[in-house]
Amino acid sequence: MDGAAGPGEGPVHETLQTLSQRLRVQEEEMELVKAALAEALRLLRLHGPTTTLQGSGISAPTRNSSITVPPGLPPTCSPSLVSRGTQTEEELEIGPSSGSPGLSNGPPALQGGSEEPSGTQSEGGCSSSSGAGSPGPPGILRPVQPLQRSDTPRRNSSSSSSPSERPRQKLSRKAASSANLLLRSGSTESRGNKDPLSSPGGPGSRRSNYNLGISVKMFLRGRPITMYIPSGIRSLEELPSGPPPETLSLDWVYGYRGRDSRSNLFVLRSGEVVYFIACVVVLYRPGGGPGGPGGGGQRHYRGHTDCVRCLAVHPDGVRVASGQTAGVDKDGKPLQPVVHIWDSETLLKLQEIGLGAFERGVGALAFSAADQGAFLCVVDDSNEHMLSVWDCSRGVKLAEIKSTNDSVLAVGFSPRDSSCIVTSGKSHVHFWNWSGGTGVPGNGLLARKQGVFGKYKKPKFIPCFVFLPDGDILTGDSEGNILTWGRSVSDSKTPGRGGAKETYTIVAQAHAHEGSIFALCLRRDGTVLSGGGRDRRLVQWGPGLVALQEAEIPEHFGAVRAIAEGLGSELLVGTTKNALLRGDLAQGFSPVIQGHTDELWGLCTHPSQNRFLTCGHDRQLCLWDGEGHALAWSMDLKETGLCADFHPSGAVVVVGLNTGRWLVLDTETREIVSDVTDGNEQLSVVRYSPDGLYLAIGSHDNMIYIYSVSSCGTKSSRFGRCMGHSSFITHLDWSKDGNFIMSNSGDYEILYWDVAGGCKLLRNRYESRDREWATYTCVLGFHVYGVWPDGSDGTDINSLCRSHNERVVAVADDFCKVHLFQYPCARAKAPSRMYSGHGSHVTSVRFTHDDSYLVSLGGKDASIFQWRVLGAGSSGPAPATPSRTPSLSPASSLDV
Repeated sequence: MDGAAGPGEGPVHETLQTLSQRLRVQEEEMELVKAALAEALRLLRLHGPTTTLQGSGISAPTRNSSITVPPGLPPTCSPSLVSRGTQTEEELEIGPSSGSPGLSNGPPALQGGSEEPSGTQSEGGCSSSSGAGSPGPPGILRPVQPLQRSDTPRRNSSSSSSPSERPRQKLSRKAASSANLLLRSGSTESRGNKDPLSSPGGPGSRRSNYNLGISVKMFLRGRPITMYIPSGIRSLEELPSGPPPETLSLDWVYGYRGRDSRSNLFVLRSGEVVYFIACVVVLYRPGGGPGGPGGGGQRHYRGHTDCVRCLAVHPDGVRVASGQTAGVDKDGKPLQPVVHIWDSETLLKLQEIGLGAFERGVGALAFSAADQGAFLCVVDDSNEHMLSVWDCSRGVKLAEIKSTNDSVLAVGFSPRDSSCIVTSGKSHVHFWNWSGGTGVPGNGLLARKQGVFGKYKKPKFIPCFVFLPDGDILTGDSEGNILTWGRSVSDSKTPGRGGAKETYTIVAQAHAHEGSIFALCLRRDGTVLSGGGRDRRLVQWGPGLVALQEAEIPEHFGAVRAIAEGLGSELLVGTTKNALLRGDLAQGFSPVIQGHTDELWGLCTHPSQNRFLTCGHDRQLCLWDGEGHALAWSMDLKETGLCADFHPSGAVVVVGLNTGRWLVLDTETREIVSDVTDGNEQLSVVRYSPDGLYLAIGSHDNMIYIYSVSSCGTKSSRFGRCMGHSSFITHLDWSKDGNFIMSNSGDYEILYWDVAGGCKLLRNRYESRDREWATYTCVLGFHVYGVWPDGSDGTDINSLCRSHNERVVAVADDFCKVHLFQYPCARAKAPSRMYSGHGSHVTSVRFTHDDSYLVSLGGKDASIFQWRVLGAGSSGPAPATPSRTPSLSPASSLDV
C-alpha cells in the first residue's frame, strides 16, 4: 500500500489546488454581490427621481413611489441588533424617508429569482431536502458603480477572452444581475400579486430573500436561525422588558441522596429530620404517627453552590455543618469546596470554613462533643485525604495532616476527650491524638496510631463506627462483622510522633450481617443499631453484642445507608435507593420521602390535577401527588424512559423509551393498553394534540410519527410521518386547533407541519408567524429567542415551558439553574429571575395545570424540585435578584 501512495499524490494535489481556486473565485463573487447590493440600496435612499439602468429599460423606485405589500405585515421596525454565539448581525430595515409617504413593512419586495432548489437551507442553517429557504443576511455593504448591461455578455455567447479573464467576466455578470434585481419595482402587483416569500421564480434561479424588517436572526455555532415577527407586533420595542413579576419559592424537594453518600441523616433538637440532596439541605418535619404516612413540612437551606456531600449536627442540636464538593461555573472556572456552619432555626449562615483549603470536596466532618462543639474535624477528598481541625467560632485552622491515600469514609471525636479523633475507611482504622489545641492557628499536632487487626481478618472497608458510653469503639466492616476496640495503655518505648498516651486494640468480634455494614447508631438507652447492606436488616444490640430485636427493609427500598433516632421509639432510615423510611422495629417501616436513583429526563404534568409523572435512566416510572408531596405509584419500565405526556382526558399517559418503543398506560390501573415501536432510535418527545385526536412521536431517526387516537387515548393507529428534518427531533408543539406542529431538531432547525393536511412540511414558514400554539416547549422560536445566553453552543438550554396563562416562560439550563422570563421573550439578552438548588444540569421544567407550581428535574443528581409560583402581589420570600441571562453566577438565597 505504501508503494501505491506515491503516484496518487499528483492528482490529489491538483484537485486541492482546483478547489482552492474555486473557493477564492466564490469569495470574490460574494464581494461583488455585496457591492451590488450596496449600490442598489444607495440608489434607493439617495436618488429621488427615477433611475434607469442603461440598456435595461427597468426603472428603480423613487422616494415618492409606493410599494404595495400584502396586508397584515408588521410595519418597519427600528434597527435591531441580534447577537448570539460568536456572530452578530444587524437586521437592516428600511423605513420611510422624510417627506415621503410611510412605507408598510412587509416581505422583501426587492429580491432575486424565487425558485427554491430541492436542497434548500433550513432555518437552522442545515441543508434539508424539503425545508424552505430563509432570507439571507445583508452582509457587508460597499458602494460600487452600477454595471451597464452592455458590458454583460450572454451566458451562451462565445467569448474570445483569455482564460484568466473569464472569472472576472463571470463576476461582472453576477454583479450586474444583482443590481438589476434590486432596482426593479417593489410592487407585488407587477409579479402577479404573488407572495414574495414563496414565488416560484424561473427555472434555474436561486432564492435570495433579504431581510427588510419582517424577521430577526440569531446564530448558534455560527448557524443562522431566522424567526419571523408576528404581524401583531409593530415594533420590538413594544415587547415587555425586565424580569417577570412572578417569582418562585421552593415548596418541596423529592428525593434523598443515599445512593452514594454517608453522614447524611440526623434529627435536630426541634424534631426535624435533616438530610440533603443536590445543593439543598432539607429540614423535614414528619407528620402522623410512627409508621404512618407523611404530611409534614419542609424547609430548605440553599446556601451551597454545588452538591452537598456530608453533614454534622452540633451538640446543641441547632447548628449544622454541611460540606460541599468542588464544581465549576458556566465558564469552566473551578468552584472551591467549603464547609458551611448555619443555624437550623433561622437558616442563616454563621461561618464559612476552609474556603481554598480543601481539594475536590469535603468527604467527612464531625463536631467535638466534650467541649460543647468548639472544634470541627474535616477530611477532604484529595489524594492524601487531608485531616484538619478548625475553631468553629473563629473559622481558623488549628492543625492539619495527611491522613492516608486510601478512602476515608467516616470521622469523629471521642465524646469523652476531644484530643482523640478516629477515622475509618478502606482497609484502615486510625486513632489520632491531637495536641497543642490551644487556639493558636496551625500550631496543633496530630499523631496517628494504626488500628491493628492481629488475628482477626482485615476487612476491605470499615464504613462506620460509633463510640460507646464506656469509651470503647464499635466498627462495622464489609465482612459483616462488628469489632469492639478497647483502650489499652501504649508501650512507653514507642510513644509515637505525638506522644500518644494510649491506643485501641480489638477485644471482641460479632458476625452481625450478610454483606457489608453501612451504618451504626447509638440509641438513648445505650443499645446499638446496625444496618446491613446485602441482607437489608436492622438489628438492635444489647451489652456484649447480644441481638435483641431486628427488622428487614423491603427489597424495593434498597439497603440501609443511615440510621437516626427520632422521638420515642421512632427510627428514621435512609436507604441506598434514595428513600427515607419512618417507623420502628416492632411495627415496621413506611416511606416518607422517595426519589429516583439515576439521571432524570421525562416529565409531564396532569391536565386537571396537581400531579406529575417522571421517568429516567433508573427505568422507574413515577406518578407524584403535588398536593400531598408523596409518591402515588411507581412501576418498572424495564427500559430507560426519556419522555412522557398525559392525554388531555388524564385517563392515560404515553411514555417514550430509549429503544424506539412507546407505551400507553392507564393512570389508575397502571395497565399497559398499547405497546408500539417506531424505528430503533431513542424517542426524545411525545405530545398529544390539544383535542386528544392525534399523538406525535419525535424520534432520533429525524422523523415525527403521527398517530390517530380514539377511545380517550386507549386506541391509536398510524396516521403518517413528518419527514424533512436533517437531525434528531428535540422538541415539538401542537397548534391550538390541533392541525399543525412546530418542531426543533438537533441542528437548530425550526420547521412547521400541516398534520391534518397529510403531514406536509410547510415550506413557507412566514405564513406560520401568526399561528397560536397550545403549548410552547420549543427552545427555538421568535417568542422565546431572548432566553438564549451570549456565547451559547446550542445545548445550554435543555427545556423550556410557557405557563398556561401565557405570562411567563420557565427555562432549564446546563448550569444547574432554573430561570423565569416574561412571555413573549423576544428581546436579546432578556433579564430573568434565576433560581439555584440543582447540583446537575436541569433537564426539564413544566407548569402544573393551574400554573400554581413549577416542577424541575435535576439530571445526574436525580432530584425533583416543586416550586410554588407567586404572583406580583403574593406574599412569600423575597424574590431572587434579577440577573441578565448570560450571568449564571451561583445564587445563595435562602428559602424559609
